[in-house]
Amino acid sequence: MSKIIINSDKAPAPIGPYSQAVEINGTLYISGQVPVNPETGTMPEGIQEQTEQVMKNIGAILEEAGYTFKDVVKSTCLLSDMDNF
Repeated sequence: MSKIIINSDKAPAPIGPYSQAVEINGTLYISGQVPVNPETGTMPEGIQEQTEQVMKNIGAILEEAGYTFKDVVKSTCLLSDMDNF
């Protein structure tokens, strides 16, 4: 089994004892992401801006691992409020 830990400085650093992503045998698993701008450490206020930041963070991790959004086959989005759906 080939296991590679992926970390990008273009996405927020993990706060807990986990990695941004792990690639195992050609499959990349990305940890849940928060809408924090890694350059400023700030979080946008609106749901649209937060969603855009999360996608930028995921894109940075994908790029670091040598993937693109075209390689994604499954994602899960957790919402704190269904009005944001």
